[in-house]
Amino acid sequence: MLKTLDPLLGPDLLHALAAMGHGDELAIVDANFPGAACARRLVRVDGADATQVLAAVLSLLPLDDFVESPIASMAVVDAPDTLPPVVQAFQRLAEGFEARPLVVEPLPREHFYARAREAFAVVQTAETRLYGNVLLRKGVVRPEGPH
Repeated sequence: MLKTLDPLLGPDLLHALAAMGHGDELAIVDANFPGAACARRLVRVDGADATQVLAAVLSLLPLDDFVESPIASMAVVDAPDTLPPVVQAFQRLAEGFEARPLVVEPLPREHFYARAREAFAVVQTAETRLYGNVLLRKGVVRPEGPH
């Protein structure tokens, strides 16, 4: 355990977050997602749901402010305009950590899978809510004070 770090941020997840660069993507996925088959780097966070893991990640990871939508979710099959409650929770969390309005970009299922395969890492959670999957695009940490 380390002081001030969320205990969900284990060594493998911390390493992945620290190794990511600007523009790299991180997929946080539910228990049904084929993480082992899709991931270049798989990090498991068993025993926590996707919103808990998202909050822990967003406590350290800045979202990209150079793109229109630094956060994406898997669109509901046959109802792409539907915003499941878990995705609404993702949006609220991201807006709270970023202190700015954000829109979660809905991606067709196969597009989400393709982006997850290309993501820097996939974080597999114990999330059981359907469509509990989110992609985050890492931003930059700007220096403090005069530039």
